[in-house]
Amino acid sequence: MTPETLELLVTREMPFGKYKGRIIADLPGQYLNWFARQGFPHGELGGLLALMQEIDHNGLSDLLDPLRAKHGKPKPRH
Repeated sequence: MTPETLELLVTREMPFGKYKGRIIADLPGQYLNWFARQGFPHGELGGLLALMQEIDHNGLSDLLDPLRAKHGKPKPRH
């Protein structure tokens, strides 16, 4: 994992499905967990989803806050 990979979590959008257009860092935990059970897509997207699932599962999402600020992507309000 590189710093650039972490930046992709706050800049890359989900390209398909129910959450199409939402940045990967904003995907709900239950959606990420579903992928973990079903299998992540191949390639870069699958790697990013797996990384975000691990971050979310371990309660580390706040670590992305400085990158969100850098890219003007505030946390969504729930």
